[in-house]
Amino acid sequence: MSILTIHQLAKTYGRVQALKGVSFDVPEGAVFGILGPNGSGKTTLLSIVLGVLGADSGHYEWFGQTASPDLRNQIGSLLETPNFYHYLSAVNNLRITHSISGRGDADGIEAVLHKVKLHERRRSRFSTYSLGMKQRLAIAAALLGEPRILVLDEPTNGLDPVGIAEIRELIIELSRKGHTVIMASHLLDEVEKVCTHVAILKTGTLVAAGPVHDVLVDEDIVELAAADIPRLRTVVEGFPGVHQVVSTDHFVQLYFPKGTAALDQVNEHCFRKGVVLHHLLLKRKRLEEKFFELTG
Repeated sequence: MSILTIHQLAKTYGRVQALKGVSFDVPEGAVFGILGPNGSGKTTLLSIVLGVLGADSGHYEWFGQTASPDLRNQIGSLLETPNFYHYLSAVNNLRITHSISGRGDADGIEAVLHKVKLHERRRSRFSTYSLGMKQRLAIAAALLGEPRILVLDEPTNGLDPVGIAEIRELIIELSRKGHTVIMASHLLDEVEKVCTHVAILKTGTLVAAGPVHDVLVDEDIVELAAADIPRLRTVVEGFPGVHQVVSTDHFVQLYFPKGTAALDQVNEHCFRKGVVLHHLLLKRKRLEEKFFELTG
């Protein structure tokens, strides 16, 4: 089931086309990353589907329906960090957030603080929190009312490595507890580690979308090595299914269509030809390589 369906969304600011007919679906239960460099249209897209901005053309649906206040209550969002009061505790800050937004009830504050692992520090002043803790409190505010969906714009932006790891673990945990998470990010490594699905934008154009494994892996790369590299290359050239062979002074790489490489067959073939391998590894392109291929 698709939680969010986006069809041909377009948005222009003066002469700048921020979105150019973007379409994709977000499946229920996914951690869906909207990935792209600054200026690619990520924040514009999230602002439109949250009702903050209007699209010039195209449409979107939540749960297969046109957006409405009732549906909007099932969506928690974090587009900008809330203006928390530094001298107040986490509990009191969330009470103010609740009174302004009307989302959930006061009893739910304790529950969301448990979810973001801040319950033990619920009475501490906001000013005493680390950057990661402050961002977790912002996510707690988005979780008020127990929304099914959480929409986050650059949730790790500006955090140190410890804070990034905290938010990454929290997003994974929220997904395990049944939340669908949609997050915009320019941090390639974080999307690779956290997301199940991804949409990649380049200057307002969708260049790829789907499960992370399908989008980022378009071939299997088998890396192998033996004592005699030139002999190894001769032996593996023409191996069934290989469409490219690349060699260096230390390795030979075989390129197969995605999902077709069989390491045991490669090893057996080399052994029968009198070459004993001392290195055999199935590699896949990292997100960064594929991202630059798609957006370069």
